[in-house]
Amino acid sequence: MKLKEGFWWIIVGIFAALIVGFFAGNFLSGKSFGRKLFLNPENKIDAILNIIEEEYVDQVDMTTLTDNAILKVIGELDPHSRYIPAGDLGKINEDMEGHFAGIGIESFVHADTLVIVGMAQGSPAQQAGLMRGDRIVTVNDTAFVGKSFSFDKILNALRGEIGTVVKIGIMRNGANVIRNYHVKRNHIPITTVKASYQVANGIGLIKIFDKFSHTTYDEFIKAIAELLNSGCRSFIIDLRMNGGGSFDAAVKICNEFLPAGSSIVYTKGKSFHREDAIANGLGTLQNNQVVILMDQVSASASEIVAGAIQDNDRGLIVGRRSFGKGLVQNQIELSDGSAFRLTIARYYTPSGRNIQRRYTMGHADEYNQDWLDRFSNGEEFDENSAVADSGMLYHTLNGREVYGGGGIMPDVFVPLDTSELTSYYIHLESKNIFYRFACEYADMNRSRLSEFKNYQSMWEYLKQQPLLDEIIDFAAALKVKPRTSLINTSANYILTTTYAYILQTFFGEEAFFIVYMDRDRDIAKAVEMLQKGLAYPEAVRGMKYK
Repeated sequence: MKLKEGFWWIIVGIFAALIVGFFAGNFLSGKSFGRKLFLNPENKIDAILNIIEEEYVDQVDMTTLTDNAILKVIGELDPHSRYIPAGDLGKINEDMEGHFAGIGIESFVHADTLVIVGMAQGSPAQQAGLMRGDRIVTVNDTAFVGKSFSFDKILNALRGEIGTVVKIGIMRNGANVIRNYHVKRNHIPITTVKASYQVANGIGLIKIFDKFSHTTYDEFIKAIAELLNSGCRSFIIDLRMNGGGSFDAAVKICNEFLPAGSSIVYTKGKSFHREDAIANGLGTLQNNQVVILMDQVSASASEIVAGAIQDNDRGLIVGRRSFGKGLVQNQIELSDGSAFRLTIARYYTPSGRNIQRRYTMGHADEYNQDWLDRFSNGEEFDENSAVADSGMLYHTLNGREVYGGGGIMPDVFVPLDTSELTSYYIHLESKNIFYRFACEYADMNRSRLSEFKNYQSMWEYLKQQPLLDEIIDFAAALKVKPRTSLINTSANYILTTTYAYILQTFFGEEAFFIVYMDRDRDIAKAVEMLQKGLAYPEAVRGMKYK
C-alpha cells in the first residue's frame, strides 16, 4: 500500500513538472511580446539597452549600439547639436584650446609620405634640426611609407605627452639614407590668424581662417600691434571660410572696435537667462576704419563679429551673405570620454536680430541642402537673388535697415568670382596636383630656392620660370588630360595657386595666403572702401558706400 501511494505521488509530481515546464516554456519563448516594463521616460533608453545587452540572442557591440542610439536621438534636434565619440573628442578640444602636445610641424602627404612644409618658430622639430622638405618615413622605428602609410596614424604617433621623446626617421633632398632625430614633445600652438600683412599703403589685413579658438584673440592683438607699428591705421578682418568657434574670442575682438556701453551680442534660451556682452571702452581700435570680409561659409563667431560691427554702424561688411548660425552650444563631457554639444540658447545681434537660418527639427539634410541651393539660385553671383525676409526687419543703431534670419547681408556685395574657375583647375585641385608638384619642384630646385631670404624675392623668381608648362606636363603624367581652352582660361589662377604652394614649402602658411589672395576681388573692394574713407562710422551712418 505504501508502495502504491508512493507511486501515485511520483506520477502526480511528473505531471506537475510537465505543466510547470509547459507554461514556463511558453513564457520564456513569448516574453518579448508579453512582458511589460514599468519605466519612466527618463530611464527608458538605458533600460532597453541593458535588456539588449543581457538577453539579445547574439553578442552585440554595445559601445557602437549606444553611440548610434545617441546619434539618432540628437539627430532629432536642431542641426547644430551633435554627439562627439570618445575617439574624436581629443582632437576637437585641441582645436578649441589652440594647442596640443607634439613636435610643431606643418605637413602634407605626397606619394604616400608625410612631407614637412613648415615648422613653428622655436618648435621642438626646428630645435632638433628637422627642415622643410624632409620626408618622415619612420616614427619610433615603425615605417610610415607606401602601403604602411596612414595619415591619422602617423599624426597620432608624432603626438604624445609633453616632455616625452619621439624618434623620427627622415629622408632629405631625395637621398635614400634615413637620418634619425630624437625630438622632445612640447606645447604646440594651433594658430587661427594665418596671415597678417599690409595689403595697401596704411591698410592692414588679418586673416582669421577656419575657426575661432581660445587663443584667437591673443593672436589678433599681436597681429594688430605689428600692423600698427608698420603704419597701418585701417584694417580688413578676413572672416571668409571661418565657421566660428569660441564665443568669447569673438566678443573680445568686437570690444577692440566699439566705444563703452555698446552692445556686442546677447544670448537667451528656455533655461538660459539673458546675458549681454557690452563693450568696456578699453578697445585700442575705436577710431580706426574696419571692414569685415564675409562669405557663405562665415558662421557663428564670425557672424557675431560682423553683426556687432554692422548693427553699431561701426564699419562695413563686404562680400556675400553669411551662413546663418545663431545658436549657442554647450559641450557636456561624459564619463566614457565622449561628449555632446547641446544647443542651449540663441544669440542676438545688438539690433535684436537672430540670424539663424530656418530649420526643421530632425531634418539636417534639408538644412544643408538649403545652404547649397544658394548657389543654384544665383545668390552668390547676383545681389538681387538673395531675398531678405521682410518679416524680420530690424534697424541699426542709427536707423539703417538690416534683416534677421538666414545670415548677415553684406553692406557691399561682391559677387563670387568664378571667371577663371574651370573643370580643369578643379581636377588639379581634386587630385592634389598643386601639393604634389610643389613638393617635387622644391626637391629638384632646393639648392637654388634656398638662397632666397623672403617670399617676395622667391615669388618674383618663380614668375620668370615656365611653371605653367611644367605643371601641365606633371598633371598629364598623373592622367589629368590637358585641355587647351580651359588651361588658357585658368592660366593665371593655376599659376597663382602653384606659386602659393611652392612658397608655402619654404615660408609657411602666411606666405601661402598672401600669394593665393593676391588678385582677390573682395580684398580689392575692401581696400577701395577704406581708401575712400567709407568705413568710418559717420560715413557708414550716412550710407555713403551705396
